[in-house]
Amino acid sequence: MEDKLKAFAKELFKIDAIKFGEYKTKIGLMTPVYCDLRVIVSYPKLLETLAELMIWKIGNINNYNIICGVPYTALPIATVVSIKSNVSMVMRRKEAKDYGTKKLIEGVFKPGDNCLIIEDVITSGSSILETVKDLTNSELKCTDAIILLNREQGGEAFLKNNGIKMHALFNLTQLMDILQEANYIDSLMVQKVRDYLATTKVDESLLNKNVSQNRLKMSFEDREKLAKNPVAKRLFEIMRNKQTTLCVAADILSATDLLNFAEAVGPHICALKTHIDIVEDFNPNLIQPLQQIADRHNFVLFEDRKFADIGKTVEYQYSKGLYSISSWAPLVTVHSLMGPGVLDAIKSSDGAKARGVFLLAEASSAGNLISENYTKDTIKMAEQYPELITGIVCQSPLFTNNPGFIQLCPGVQLENKQDNLGQKYNSPLTVVLEKGADVAVVGRGISQAPEPAVAAEKYKKILWNAYLERIKTRVD
Repeated sequence: MEDKLKAFAKELFKIDAIKFGEYKTKIGLMTPVYCDLRVIVSYPKLLETLAELMIWKIGNINNYNIICGVPYTALPIATVVSIKSNVSMVMRRKEAKDYGTKKLIEGVFKPGDNCLIIEDVITSGSSILETVKDLTNSELKCTDAIILLNREQGGEAFLKNNGIKMHALFNLTQLMDILQEANYIDSLMVQKVRDYLATTKVDESLLNKNVSQNRLKMSFEDREKLAKNPVAKRLFEIMRNKQTTLCVAADILSATDLLNFAEAVGPHICALKTHIDIVEDFNPNLIQPLQQIADRHNFVLFEDRKFADIGKTVEYQYSKGLYSISSWAPLVTVHSLMGPGVLDAIKSSDGAKARGVFLLAEASSAGNLISENYTKDTIKMAEQYPELITGIVCQSPLFTNNPGFIQLCPGVQLENKQDNLGQKYNSPLTVVLEKGADVAVVGRGISQAPEPAVAAEKYKKILWNAYLERIKTRVD
């Protein structure tokens, strides 16, 4: 098998899976050698050889009964290993889908199964720990990982410190020796790689910080300290003090009914979401009693305006006119469609000093045209305005490593799955445990209930218990 391993290393070089030059790794380190093992899927015989080598290496690991490849490069490797070894496989999604089973871990398994992790290359080990986290949350045990190539930059020690023992087919130094022996590279390149490895290691303290700061496993108290937006800080404080993550959508047409509704649900919510322009008898005199109710019951007024125009128009819509939103609503929603000018307009407009924005990255309505790239670009835009952005409106856990932002998820209801106008609903448990919501928006499930206060209290308790369930398996 040692000879087979050497022959395999040479084949990797021949298919250009081992490249030499100046490359940047996933974690931002520059490197003179880059291992692009994604190409191996185009060489089935080589993929089969790799699976055989891994099964040989796995021979001294006897405490697993299921395997999982780290997405995405290791998925085909794990599949062939599973077939050739007749060991069951599960598959981890990078994010839960909003259809089908909506699971992060796909496949057949039972709580307590020990899952062997399969990965192609390890630099820091962070990708493996991301997979371990989701497997652990699904009640699987993870103690070992088998790797094709260890880049010798600190990943093995980092995994060990987090309870995972690594088993590698070979390390980067061994790979360089094999390629030099075959006259594929010269001694100068070998020395260059050795010097690089001697001087470039992953900062384990930063890795530990990133692992521990997964917002899905952090308490609101810890996240409050990391929030840069004042409204986000206030929301975190309200949520932990009132033990509620419930935001109620008050789509009510009468000013009197709106005030009565706010008074009824106020003790159970962290925010009241309005569409103030649908109030048929609106008068500016409505605002003061609405603010007094918010102050008395300690919740945030949240106007769901969804600003989406050129900057100057947004400035007027936000701070001028009949509704003068900036003077009374600390929170508003904004579309990223028109670019950062909208956020600049919100930031510089007249009105209350403490203000926050929920930026819309995904929608709960069926058939919406928001694309994956649009969502990613929205997250990037939010990261450029940390003092203004309270959080993101989305339907999946998009920003797990930015715990200062709050995820708002609309469309929550205990019973209905979809209305006749395309609104899709999530259950309270699904929205918190699978979709990553910090704040859940409930509308008609409360506003149309016979006793809105009773319904609000019910949602509050279910959502809060789901949050406690989510953070109890904290990664330290």
